[in-house]
Amino acid sequence: MKLAYKAILLKGKVSQAVSLKLGTNHAIKLFRTPFKFKTPKREFPMISKSRKEMVVIKELHKEIMVYHYGNSDKKVLLIHGWSGRGTQLFKIADLLLEHGFSTVSFDAPAHGLSPGTETMMSEFVICVRILNEKYGPFEFGIGHSLGGMTLLNAVNRGVPFRKAICIGSGNSIYDIMKEFVEKLEMKPVIAQMMKAHYDKEFGVDLEIFSSYNVAKNIDIPVLIIHDADDDEVSVKCAYAVNNKLKNGELMITKGLGHRKILGDKKVLEKITTFIHA
Repeated sequence: MKLAYKAILLKGKVSQAVSLKLGTNHAIKLFRTPFKFKTPKREFPMISKSRKEMVVIKELHKEIMVYHYGNSDKKVLLIHGWSGRGTQLFKIADLLLEHGFSTVSFDAPAHGLSPGTETMMSEFVICVRILNEKYGPFEFGIGHSLGGMTLLNAVNRGVPFRKAICIGSGNSIYDIMKEFVEKLEMKPVIAQMMKAHYDKEFGVDLEIFSSYNVAKNIDIPVLIIHDADDDEVSVKCAYAVNNKLKNGELMITKGLGHRKILGDKKVLEKITTFIHA
């Protein structure tokens, strides 16, 4: 992994030295390409107990793996983050089963068992809309990291949930691009050129899809959970988004980071309190 990362850094530096356009194209391709990590054994029970099916998302010309966990008519949609999997929120899924809910989750395009190599948040949002049409309505939506940003965008576009929970979620899309370029050790102008590329592709300022912008339009109760020591997504994102919500609630944890937060006892207790309130 370290050697591969070094090779990626070297290619980025060489490409931008040849031309900024070439460097930008290299960064855009990486930005759209998630890593597929090996599924840890702790997720195996949820995988084995779930009914699995490959669902065609026609407007994307892609397929996604969907997991149906539990048999209750009261359903919750779980949305993983970038380079995650549909079973990554298994402890939350188990908690929901204990409280009489079933869950639907999915491997986003190019993630987990879903085919492909490239995707982006807009495709996550489309998948949420299609799954709601096919299996909804859902009582709640719970998203981690990019999944939280996806959830807020889906709600903003009319996908109905009674309540939403965002865990360790990002905020500004442009800030994410700038941080991404910084990690690649490329020139800051590359982030500007990336945003210009996507603004042109979508025909709008991409920042309208940032969490702080869509949060202003959301009326349902939203619980924001974030760890103060998250070194992947700054806790500043949680405060910024919560400040824009009409009906937001904020929980800040300590010492859990970006992933342990998904199985923390106090976090699970807070989720339980929130969904039953």
